[in-house]
Formats: sequence, C-alpha cells, structure tokens
Amino acid sequence: MVACTALWSMGGVLTRAASLSSGWEAAFLRSTLLCVAIAALMLIEHRARALAQIAAIGRIGLLSALAWAAMFTCFMLALSYTTVANTLVIMGTLPLFAAAAGWIFLREPVPPRTWLAMAAAAVGIGIMFHDALRAGSLAGSLVALAIPIAAALNYVAVKVGRVDLVPALLLGGALSALAAWPQAAPLAAGGREIAIFGALAVFQLALPCIVFVRFVVPRLSAAEIGLLSLLEVVLGPLWVWLAQGEEPGAAVLAGGALVLAALAANEGIALARERRAKNARA
Repeated sequence: MVACTALWSMGGVLTRAASLSSGWEAAFLRSTLLCVAIAALMLIEHRARALAQIAAIGRIGLLSALAWAAMFTCFMLALSYTTVANTLVIMGTLPLFAAAAGWIFLREPVPPRTWLAMAAAAVGIGIMFHDALRAGSLAGSLVALAIPIAAALNYVAVKVGRVDLVPALLLGGALSALAAWPQAAPLAAGGREIAIFGALAVFQLALPCIVFVRFVVPRLSAAEIGLLSLLEVVLGPLWVWLAQGEEPGAAVLAGGALVLAALAANEGIALARERRAKNARA
C-alpha cells in the first residue's frame, strides 16, 4: 500500500513536468496510454478470453467504469486549474465520502467519530474553497471535489457487484479518452510529453491500481487502507514543491492540515478498535 501511494503521488509532479497547458489533452493522453497498458496486461493474462472479461462486467461494472472515467478526467483538469496540493487534499477526503456513500446506498452504519471527522473536514475544505474563490481557482477546487465523489460511488459499485476492477479500469480509460478528445484536439504534445504521460499511465495508474486491487484490498482493512492512503496527500505536494517550486499557500496548508488531522484521527481510532477486536477474539 505504501508503494502504491508513492506511485500515485507522482501524478502531479510528472504532469507539471510535461508543461501542457490543456488539461483535456493531458487527460486524453494519460487515459489513452492507460488503455494500451491495461489491454496488453489483459491479453497476456486472459489471451482469447480478454474480450469476454470486458463484456462480463455488466451494468455495475459499467457504473464503475464511468466512475473511473470521471476520476481520470477530473484529476488532469483539476491540475490545470489549481495547485497539486489543493487537488490532493480534496481528493484525500475519499474515506469520508465513501463512508457517506456506504451509509446512503448500502445502509452501512457510520460511527459518531466519522460524523465528527466529516464535519471537521468540511470546515477544512471550506477554508480551501474560500481561498480558491478569492484567488480565482474555484473551478479547479470544484473539479477536484468530483474525484472523491466518483471514487465513493465506485466503492459502492464494487461492494454491490463484486466488480473485476481491471476490465473496469480499461473501459474507464477508454471513456475518459473519448470524453476528452473533442476538447484535446488538435494535440500539441511532442515526444517528451508522450513519454511522460506513458510513464504516468503505466507507473502512476496501471501498476499501482492493479497491485492495489489484487494484493492490497484482500489483505488490509478499510481503516488501514484509508490511513496509509493519506501519504499521497503529503507526498504529492512535496514532490512538486521540491521539483517545481509550487508552494501550496497558507490557506491550503491550514485547511489541508485540518482535513488530514480529521482523517488520521478517524482512521487511527478505527484501526485501533479493529486490532483490539482481533486480539479479543484470539
């Protein structure tokens, strides 16, 4: 999980290194090259049955693919409108949105500590949105907010339908590329940009997502995953600050600290209780 988080955190710094002004073109390139990588993997793994695996995902799988497409597209667009730190902190609220989605759609109970964490995180996001409104980057914050919402819906789809996320990833990448293409054309990217987005597709998306689905999810609890995923919120802005000199800003730091503290407290308490319950059963 730590390795996955470290790879996910490279998205911002590599996107900044590509120097593309159009978030639509960035989304198109990354999603298209992701499709190539996932398709190659599926052909190696399933051979002639690869198309059957895609066709078998059903309506719930299509919902998951739509959620992936929204996440892929909105991430690139958000980075073109606002800072990496602002984008990643807002994305880091996923555990809270997932808890809310589970409560609404799956009737999963939400403990009081999570409701308190949601309230604290809402205050933190409010601070960031107020600053974004003043700085004229509200559009980027709103686009970034769509990412954890889509990811929470994806969580519900996976829980309900037990979706194979690899074909859903492929279809999501294809839908993202199709949605971005009308705004991306004509492409301005050269060989350097294509190489960067190829690296993003393989190492920042395909590899960590597949490792996450195949190895992390079956072995770690939701609380452990949620807590370790906070590393992306810390590492992502750090890489961009060191490499590009992009400073988060005081409001993003203040709001982000409140969001991270709320998330860490919620997930840490949940993890401690899970371990006490395991020890009691043992």
